[in-house]
Amino acid sequence: MSFVVPFDGSELAEAALVRAVEYGRALEEAVTAVSVVPERTRYAREKGWIGPDETYNVDAVVDTLEAQVARLAPEATFEYERIREFPPQERIADHIERLIEAHDPQVVFLGSDNVGRVVTPLTSVGVYVADEESYDVYVVRQIRPPDLEAIAPHAEFYDQGSGG
Repeated sequence: MSFVVPFDGSELAEAALVRAVEYGRALEEAVTAVSVVPERTRYAREKGWIGPDETYNVDAVVDTLEAQVARLAPEATFEYERIREFPPQERIADHIERLIEAHDPQVVFLGSDNVGRVVTPLTSVGVYVADEESYDVYVVRQIRPPDLEAIAPHAEFYDQGSGG
């Protein structure tokens, strides 16, 4: 069994990674964070990877995402895919799903505040990832630690207040 976390560096992606690590430690399972990084400035700005006037350096963004994963989950592995185009969300989700499925996970930990709602924004990759039936999806909607006796909370993450 393995746990996989789609990771874009957002606060909820960080929370999902931390949650996967907490459960992974308790269940002795490996955790992998996966990212898809389009080589288009517009996407980078939408994700908050760069500011409005910054030049987009794809390698720097990948390094930043990898550093976030290493800081929050040193035992986790990090994999990414660079793509040239800026495809619609469902095509980005296809790339993420391929990375996820390469690990044959039992559970995908997905940080999202809008997966599963009746009205879902078209900008959510999580909608497409959560639709896959070959693995369970654990949706992380809250930053707070789990309230389970068997799960030891990631102290540094929660001590920061919001995780980031």
